[in-house]
Amino acid sequence: MLLAIDIGNTNVTLGLVNGETVVAARRAATRAASTPDEFEVLVDNLLRLDSASMADVTAVSLASVVPALTGVATLMGERRGVPLLIAGSGNMPMPIRVQRPTEVGADRLVNVVAVARLYGTPAIVVDFGTATNFDCVSRDGAYVGGAIAPGLELGLEALASRTARLPRIELQEPAKAIGTDTVSAMQSGVILGYRALTVGLLEKIRNELARAEKVDPTNIQVVLTGGLSAAPWARALPGVDAIDPELTLKGLAILWALASGEPTVDGDTTVGWTGSAAGSIHIISEHAE
Repeated sequence: MLLAIDIGNTNVTLGLVNGETVVAARRAATRAASTPDEFEVLVDNLLRLDSASMADVTAVSLASVVPALTGVATLMGERRGVPLLIAGSGNMPMPIRVQRPTEVGADRLVNVVAVARLYGTPAIVVDFGTATNFDCVSRDGAYVGGAIAPGLELGLEALASRTARLPRIELQEPAKAIGTDTVSAMQSGVILGYRALTVGLLEKIRNELARAEKVDPTNIQVVLTGGLSAAPWARALPGVDAIDPELTLKGLAILWALASGEPTVDGDTTVGWTGSAAGSIHIISEHAE
């Protein structure tokens, strides 16, 4: 049983992968100050919600944007004696065509791996997390850049914490844009405004990518992921081909399969993308039971 772990700034997401299937996914708030013992207890407790435990885990595939917890998760793998792969720019099975590849978040790169393999290219991944990431994939499967916007909940938190009289509100789409009280006015600005931001930026990015790849914009796959990707306002976004909240976990499973020579989630062990090779992925820590 492979354990895929995505450590984000807001949430830690776990996925149990059996063969080609993510059989269970759980999420908890990120605590960057967690000790190795606390992190292991958290992981074990989340697994127990699905009648599993760390004793069932035979390998770990990790993407992390929280350096302190990267070390904590690595130590957990070492103490448990399981193989561990940490995703990063140095072990991606595709070209990374940006000025500073090492600055790209591991979760963004893993999403690109997954969308190219599972949905086709060229493509755009929109990941609704602490930040909203727009990541672009060329026809040959390369990561070619994107955009980063503040996340919806981050904007809402800023409104509530940086103003004296604005309350915390429920993320519910209002019936109209003109609010008649504070709550409905905030819901309009936060949700309808954020939807407009997403639609406008996505359209501009799609047109630029289409010109660069010499394809019609309608031929570019757009996939939503992240904790808010299944929200009603996100489901109504125009031009979206798929919503896959587990995209990052699936990408981590694909990376592990390429590293270990096992079948990937689409049943293939070959990469097949220009400039990529399974041998470029390495397991950073492996200890026998």
